[in-house]
Amino acid sequence: MGSIAEPDQSSLQAALSQAHELYTQRHSASRKNYEEACNYMPGGNTRTVLFANPFPLTIDSGDACNLTTIDGTRYVDFLGEYTAAIYGHNHPEIKAALQRAIEGGWNYGGHNKLEPQLAGLVCERFPAIDLVRFVNSGTEANMMAIATALAVTGKKKVLVFNKGYHGSTISGRVQSGKPTINLPHDFVLGTYNDVQGTQALLHSLPKDSLAAILVEPMMGSGGCFAGTAEFLATLRSLADESKALLIFDEVMTSRLDYHGLGHKMGVTPDLMTLGKWIGGGMSFGAFGGKREIMQLYDPRTGSLEHPGTFNNNVFTMSAGVAGCTLLTPDRLQALNALGDSLRQQVEAVLSKRGIEGTLPITPVIDETKLPELPKMFMKGVGSLNAIHFAGPDKDVLQGLYFHHMLESGIYMAQRGFTALNIMLTEEHVAQFVQATEAFCDEFASFLR
Repeated sequence: MGSIAEPDQSSLQAALSQAHELYTQRHSASRKNYEEACNYMPGGNTRTVLFANPFPLTIDSGDACNLTTIDGTRYVDFLGEYTAAIYGHNHPEIKAALQRAIEGGWNYGGHNKLEPQLAGLVCERFPAIDLVRFVNSGTEANMMAIATALAVTGKKKVLVFNKGYHGSTISGRVQSGKPTINLPHDFVLGTYNDVQGTQALLHSLPKDSLAAILVEPMMGSGGCFAGTAEFLATLRSLADESKALLIFDEVMTSRLDYHGLGHKMGVTPDLMTLGKWIGGGMSFGAFGGKREIMQLYDPRTGSLEHPGTFNNNVFTMSAGVAGCTLLTPDRLQALNALGDSLRQQVEAVLSKRGIEGTLPITPVIDETKLPELPKMFMKGVGSLNAIHFAGPDKDVLQGLYFHHMLESGIYMAQRGFTALNIMLTEEHVAQFVQATEAFCDEFASFLR
């Protein structure tokens, strides 16, 4: 990419076009694979988040903290399968666990000896969970948590937050006038970290209508905006006041503290949901919480049923026991310290170049506040972070940053999201920071 002298939109767009052209030249095999996929899947895609302009890369293999494409290009993985690949790729302990599962056969149609082991590890690790049930994804975990809240309370309304994401069928990314694939629950949409606004919203609802408040202690897919202590404590109080269940979606954030981010913030939910990293990175989810709630699923005495062919599949149970044993408090603390270091170093790079302003605390940006925001900033907690851009050029800059980082050997989400894995080192972080520094120097006139 050439250096840009004047900060005008046309030159910025030209730089992105140049980046796309270079990308296309270097990834001809990925392009061919994508074009073939388009014959059989809409847009060559079966997972929307993986699409990237002008076309997505096709990964051939992963090892430790590296990914290699079918074009033979090797990247340091800073995406970590959107938090699921916290162990890196092909980790020997996870690999051995899966091999043991293969040797013992699968699809039993019965209980296996690993279920209570994994359940015990989960309940001992997360104080908010007295009893737990397994599912196959974070989406399913949140679906079950909502269904449980409706059954327990006998009420219908569910509070979620704008830009929040709780799975493919439970999203706060609702745009007026556009269709949605959200479940047909009676959702109420609030603003994240807005204490007074949330109080007013819930007090405006009909009495005894709220069944649940569903929230991430830090918005993961929503841009790594952390919930404030006041906001999360307010949600706990409002749930108690409304006789509703407070559900913490910790599919992503449970890795930010050994006992979960909610516990670190000093707030205990009624139900808590978990995701794939708990299952060793395999297809997995879980929901659990207070004993008196979860006992409703006891086949001996309870009134609720919850089937699922693969809820207790031997691959996930084996990988989950290995993974949860591997992630000791010290190891998890070291990973989150590395993420904090990454964010602090990037913030220092931005500050040194005068890229400063007032950081937002919610992903819902008031357009009148744009002049106060830095043109580029990073949000996050521990090992989960996201690079953001603000202003009229934000989308072009986001695309340029993504392609710049790829050219620097860094694999991350096109939207700027990063999730560290335990195979990354300080040297890899230095590579990330240096690449970001070079980007800021190249496009300095657009960032101040």
